[in-house]
Amino acid sequence: MLAKDKKLAQNIYLYLAALFITSLVVSNLIFQKFFYWYPVDITIFDTKLFEISVGLLPYPITFLITDLISEIYGKKNANRVVTAGIFASFFSLLIVYVSAAVPATSWSGVSDAMFNTVFGNTVLAVFASMMAYLFAQYVDIHVYHFWKKMTDGKHLWLRNNFSTFTSQIIDTGTVLLLLCSFNIIAWDKFLGLLISGVIFKIMIAALDTPLLYLGVYIFKQRFKLKRGEEIDIS
Repeated sequence: MLAKDKKLAQNIYLYLAALFITSLVVSNLIFQKFFYWYPVDITIFDTKLFEISVGLLPYPITFLITDLISEIYGKKNANRVVTAGIFASFFSLLIVYVSAAVPATSWSGVSDAMFNTVFGNTVLAVFASMMAYLFAQYVDIHVYHFWKKMTDGKHLWLRNNFSTFTSQIIDTGTVLLLLCSFNIIAWDKFLGLLISGVIFKIMIAALDTPLLYLGVYIFKQRFKLKRGEEIDIS
């Protein structure tokens, strides 16, 4: 690979990592707001079926990016982004914790009470999310490369969907279990939110398959990659 092409590949990797980390950190900061993502009034286990946290909105982006990085840059670089995301999330926790500890002035537009209402559960929530995320993302990458090897680099749709379906179910179940254990979410909401979250994530995973195909196609055309070939940016 020419030096200018390698530099371009490194820059794209950096931007993908930035999108990944931003999506991850933001999803953990905004999780306390819930909404109905489909205008049908269906109740299951005393919970609206299509009731989910806004924190799930940017989260599927992280799995799309790790699949794209896995396909183009390899398993090692995908794991590197996941590790960086964990570090960024815990660093954001530190910032939130310090910000909560500093008393607000009398004229502050955001009082201590308001700040704590919005970010009060962030530390426990991010911890729960990180434990679930850590497990789910490494599972996603492992399953992705398992199917890539099994299919000899063919059937991109299969490894994308199988890896994402598996990891999203693990992530949703684990994070809800931890949030309920920490009394951040009531236990009677568990099953409804679990089903709603899994349905939403599986639908998004299926919808992002064309985006993954497009991204892989662009990379292969620009860098003239053969089937199964990965870019070495070391």
